[in-house]
Amino acid sequence: MSEDRIRKIIHIDMDAFYASVEQRDFPEYRGKPLIVGGSPEGRGVVAAASYEVRKFGVHSAMPSAKAMQRCPHAVFVKPRFEVYRKVSNQIREIFFQFTDLVEPLSLDEAYLDVTENHIGLPSATLIAIKIRRLIKKETRLTASAGVAHNKFLAKIASDLEKPDGMAVILPEEAEGFLADLKIGAFHGVGDATKSKMNSLGIYTGEDLRQWAEIDLVNKFGKVGRHYYRIVRGIDQREVKPHRIRKSIGKERTFSEDIDDLEWIHNFLTELSDKVSESMHTKQAAGKTVTLKVRYADFETVTRSTSFGHYINSPEDIAQTAIQLLEGTEAGSRKVRLLGITLSNLNLGEKNRYKQLKIPFSRES
Repeated sequence: MSEDRIRKIIHIDMDAFYASVEQRDFPEYRGKPLIVGGSPEGRGVVAAASYEVRKFGVHSAMPSAKAMQRCPHAVFVKPRFEVYRKVSNQIREIFFQFTDLVEPLSLDEAYLDVTENHIGLPSATLIAIKIRRLIKKETRLTASAGVAHNKFLAKIASDLEKPDGMAVILPEEAEGFLADLKIGAFHGVGDATKSKMNSLGIYTGEDLRQWAEIDLVNKFGKVGRHYYRIVRGIDQREVKPHRIRKSIGKERTFSEDIDDLEWIHNFLTELSDKVSESMHTKQAAGKTVTLKVRYADFETVTRSTSFGHYINSPEDIAQTAIQLLEGTEAGSRKVRLLGITLSNLNLGEKNRYKQLKIPFSRES
């Protein structure tokens, strides 16, 4: 690739976003081990953890009861998603001061392509510095940034100096950087894949580079081609400000099988908050809600219902999901996974979203 065609990509990731907003707004939480999420008594789930509580091994998606065991003096607060969305929109406006090519991934992170930008600055590093300073000035929150010539490397770079830091990976540095990187630090390589790679003698990027593409495909399927490319720093994905989504959803596999219906109802309410958050981030709403239930024996069922209008509020999603749950055997059979998905989407027309009405169809 010629020098003038090299992209300049920034990945911005807010630091412990939900928890940081709470600590900003409530001085009594500052410096405290803060957990945003459900009550440990109600078998809630950690939505976000401050850096003070992460030192005790607490992280998002952990059961609140386990978080309390690890840090008995932790402070628990309920999420305020409307506040987080407002702050996220404020941050988004800062991004648009520099480029229209902004691809949000969630409320607290986004990719920006600043190859060409509104202020005519040729340095992506200097732009990232300006963005982080503006975010701190206007929101009193800190953000970490990664700067690179593609999305994959920028995403990895943003994790290197957290919190409140920035890392830059130059094109000529990418090969050496990836060779030294632990395989578990590669974005997209989860615990299961890491274990499988370790069993094959793959512990670093250098180890992964030794494998031929066909061999990686044989071991990992089609995603093997992805591993072959990323370890060589190859990622041609563009920053897409208007991604077309067919559905938006969240699901979670539990560490222990669950048959407590009250806990399941609470969990579906929290999961609905997360789905609604994603919907609002993408200015989307949907007509079809699908509940996914996987039992302890791995049998999986889905239940869906459709509306004559669009919905995206957490209350509507939760109410619908809990109603759909009645059509399953959850409670009488233990559950290992729950998921909620909205489909039949309408993107970017917030004024058309309405409150819940009676659904006109139901499917199994």
